[in-house]
Order: sequence, then structure tokens, then C-alpha cells
Amino acid sequence: MRKIAARIFIVCACGLNLALVATPITALAQAAPTPTVAPAASAAPAVPVLTPVPMTADAKPVAIKESAENPYGLEALWRTSDWIAKSVLILLLIMSVASWYILVVKLLEQAKIARQAKAAAKDFWSAGTVEQGAAALEATSPFRFIANAGLDATKKHHGLMGHVPLNDWVTMSIQRSVDRIQSSVQGGLSVLATVGSISPFVGLFGTVWGIYGALTAIGISGQASIDKVAGPVGESLIMTAIGLAVAVPAVLSYNWLVGRNKSVMEDVRAFGNDLHAVILGAAKKA
Repeated sequence: MRKIAARIFIVCACGLNLALVATPITALAQAAPTPTVAPAASAAPAVPVLTPVPMTADAKPVAIKESAENPYGLEALWRTSDWIAKSVLILLLIMSVASWYILVVKLLEQAKIARQAKAAAKDFWSAGTVEQGAAALEATSPFRFIANAGLDATKKHHGLMGHVPLNDWVTMSIQRSVDRIQSSVQGGLSVLATVGSISPFVGLFGTVWGIYGALTAIGISGQASIDKVAGPVGESLIMTAIGLAVAVPAVLSYNWLVGRNKSVMEDVRAFGNDLHAVILGAAKKA
């Protein structure tokens, strides 16, 4: 009886253990979600549509040209700038045109005086009198102007002017005429000096104003990428380059013309000194 009871007890214990193990497995199986299978895609992939290339009469494809407009440069600078920047550009253009005009005019004037100096050396000193020599020169020749000034000094040496020695009076008359010629020869050089001095600063003002406007626009838009900054700032820096392009030719032209004027005035002064000696010699003989 004890053996039978022990066997019954063992069978009951094994059944209880199997029940305890099977309960959580069943619970987990019930709690696990049922896997869902994704439906297969029924739509077919889109096929790209090819547009036929237009053909010409010669059955050759026409190339499609894309016009790429440059967003930077002088055109963009003029189009996007305000009236202050445009005024700066116009002012630089006026100064550049004025400097080149003066350069061309003064070169032609100096070449003319050099030609008239050769004519005076050939025709004036070979004449019999000062009157004949002056008449042989061109009407617009500065050497004729000096000769007439010396002749007028001898003819007007009377009255109160007669109290001045003839030597001093002729010297003063010739010197006045030489000074007037020098003033005429140097006319316009002050414009070149002014342009060469202030045009870089005018361009720099345009640059500062352009950068200020560009940074203000960038700050308002809130876009500080390199393409948004490089364009406007680069266009503003063009102002400085234009100012330098105006100033450099003006400075070089000024220095070149001053050197040529010295050579021209040496011929004029030499003519005046020789004329002074001739007039005094003729007065002593008279």
C-alpha cells in the first residue's frame, strides 16, 4: 500500500510540474501578436517618357541653348545698386573722360609748340628786323606773341614808363609774356592732379557704401551663405578697382606732361632771352 501511495504521489507531482511549466508558455503564445504580411506592391514602376528632339529640314537635332546670365559683374552692380552707388560710378566715368581728354589735348598742344619752335629758329632769326621776323611766324605762335610783346615795350617806353630803364622795361614785358605762355601750357594739369588724388577715395567710398548695403540686405534676408555674400561684396569691391583705374592714368599723365612742359618752356625762355638781347642791341644802334 505504501508503494502504491508513493507511486500515486509521484504521478501527481509530475502532473503538477507539467501544468506549472505549460501555463506561462500558453500565456506567452496568447500575448504574442500575430505577424502581418505586407501586401505585395501591385503598381508597376513609372516609365520615363522620352520627348523627341525637334528636327530641322536637314534632319539634324536642334541644340537647346541655355542662356546662363552672370549674376555678378558690372551689369549686375549697376542693376542692383542704389542712386548713391550709381552717382559714384558716373562721377568716376566723368573724371576718367576728363583726364584722357586733357592728356590728348595737351599732347597735341605740346607737339604744336615744338613745331612752332623749329619754325621760329628757322624763320625769325634769319629776318632783317624784329618786325619782319614776327610777321614770318604763325599768328597763334607763342614766339610771335613774345616778339610782339618786346616790340610793344620799345614803342610804349614813354610817359611814366619812360622813367623805367629800357633794359628793365623790356625784360619785364618779355617775362610777362613768357609767364602767360607758361600758364597756358600748364592749364588742365590741375585737373589731372585732382583726379589722381581723389578718385581712389571716391571709389573707396563706393565700396564702403556697397558693402554696407550688401550686408544689410543679407542680414534682412537671413541668408549668409557664400553665394549670398561673395556676389554683393565682390561687386562693391569693383568700385575700388574702378577708382584705381581712373587714378593711375591721371597720375602718370600728369607726371609725363609736366616733364614735357619743362622742355617746351626751355625753348620759350631761350627765345625770350635772345629776343631781349636783340631788342636792346637794336635800341643802342638807333
